[in-house]
Amino acid sequence: MTLFTSLQQSKNALVAAQIGIQVTGNNIANVNTPDYLRERVIYTPAPTQSYGNLRLGMGVQVEAVVQQVDQFLEERLRNSISDLANGETQESAYLQLEALVGELSDTDISTSLNDFLGSINDILNQPEDVSVRNLSVLRGQTLARDISRLYGRAKEVHTDLNKQIKQAATDINSLLNDIADLNVKITTLEAGPITKSDAIGLRDQRQRKLTQLAGIIDIKGVEQENGSTSVFLGGEYLVIDGIARQVETKSVAENGFNNVKLTLAGTDSPILASSGKLAGMITSRDAIVGEFMNNLDDFAQTLTFEFNRVFSSGQGQTGYQTMTSEFFIDDALSDQPLDQAGLTYTPTNGSFKIFTQNLQTGLKNTVDISVKLNGLPDDTSLQGLADAISEVDGLTASISLDGHLQIDSDSQNVEFAFGSDTSGVLAALGLGTFFTGTSASTIDIQQVLKEDPSKFAASKNGIGVDTDNAVEMAGFLDRPLDSRNGQTLDNVYAQLVGEVTQSASVAKSVAEGYRVFKETLDGQKQGLSGVSLDEEAVNLITFQRQFQAASRLISVIDELLEVLVNI
Repeated sequence: MTLFTSLQQSKNALVAAQIGIQVTGNNIANVNTPDYLRERVIYTPAPTQSYGNLRLGMGVQVEAVVQQVDQFLEERLRNSISDLANGETQESAYLQLEALVGELSDTDISTSLNDFLGSINDILNQPEDVSVRNLSVLRGQTLARDISRLYGRAKEVHTDLNKQIKQAATDINSLLNDIADLNVKITTLEAGPITKSDAIGLRDQRQRKLTQLAGIIDIKGVEQENGSTSVFLGGEYLVIDGIARQVETKSVAENGFNNVKLTLAGTDSPILASSGKLAGMITSRDAIVGEFMNNLDDFAQTLTFEFNRVFSSGQGQTGYQTMTSEFFIDDALSDQPLDQAGLTYTPTNGSFKIFTQNLQTGLKNTVDISVKLNGLPDDTSLQGLADAISEVDGLTASISLDGHLQIDSDSQNVEFAFGSDTSGVLAALGLGTFFTGTSASTIDIQQVLKEDPSKFAASKNGIGVDTDNAVEMAGFLDRPLDSRNGQTLDNVYAQLVGEVTQSASVAKSVAEGYRVFKETLDGQKQGLSGVSLDEEAVNLITFQRQFQAASRLISVIDELLEVLVNI
């Protein structure tokens, strides 16, 4: 071996140590960089050299700089990120609903409901005081407003989730394009014959993009032999090499809302995300917030119809001289039985009373009106009901052009009121009722009661006679409801709130489980791919000593060469 050969060996060792120091320094510099994968230098013996009959080594050389990464662990970690994003999104939706319901505050629905029914109790003590009846009307307005406000705020959450889902499509497309672009750059850089090193910085960027994409949808990333990563969602590919498929949005009418749906461009195939933030937002919009709004609608409908059934069977201090039904029946159905006329609330077979009194003579009259709904040819229609009411002395009933039932007194001295409705037809048509509307967003109070609280129907046996109907209304919260199979309104509301609070508790537990699992995988990744300052410090000292030793050997060879030249 010549001195020049030794000099080449020393040079190789010097370069190897220098690269080791650079890689170690890069690791230390990126100790706090998210998604950074630790780098390591792969050393290999340098090619040998012939010296006579001998094959002598040329020292060490750097074969590649690669990342410390376990692809299987990365895939599991991406799946855990998708699950966590899904769980936390649903948890957030439930927390928002809990805050909206506000059962631990003084502005919740149960408080308004108790205040309203409690105010009716005051009428029992002061039946002649119109201001007391007005208080009940005002408390009823507050209850209706609180229900409507709660629905409106839930709708805002629903709308916000819809906007987030639409934004998710934009984010997905941006990330898919970035991954496809990085695939091209990585394969181009790593395809060269000079080095076997990974495209370190580019791979870190792609890893970060894959992590962000996994937070939105539950992707599967498969690294190919050429270094590119193919991205799949279910059975559909999203990225192959440098090709990225785009995601489109479209609006679909569902349950009264224009919901955003995501599809693949070109095929119109739906994006079937089972995890990730997108799946969490869709579940939150449709199954959490949407279901809550449906349940709130159901509660409002139950309150409206069942309370109106009680209220419309009573009479106020004063009667009516004119009345128009809230709900209409299409002209083509006016001769059909009332239970087949398309009303929101369906009446049943029964009857109700009409009370009339002459304010001038004091003459009172009570007439029973039958409502036949037995499935027979003589079942009561809207026209038949109008004809029956018109037969009552002093009253005229007709159907307006827009399908509303109109009842008028024949004289300004005649007042009328209803009572003892066993058919529910008064509540179904909206005659002499307290609440108006058919949903949580439309619930309100009859305008005539706002203008004249004396018509608050506290009496049961005639206009201004007693307060028996007020007694029934005051205990309405615990009254078994026919439309709910004997459930009380208190049960219905408790079920509404209970579903939110119990489901919220479950969602919190599930999200916490996902957090713990992800932290476990993060710990495993840090153990393999994370940067340890202690370990890197040891490596730095090792490479430094290696560099110093190679430098010292070069210095000795230089001295020997100088001696040799001077001989």
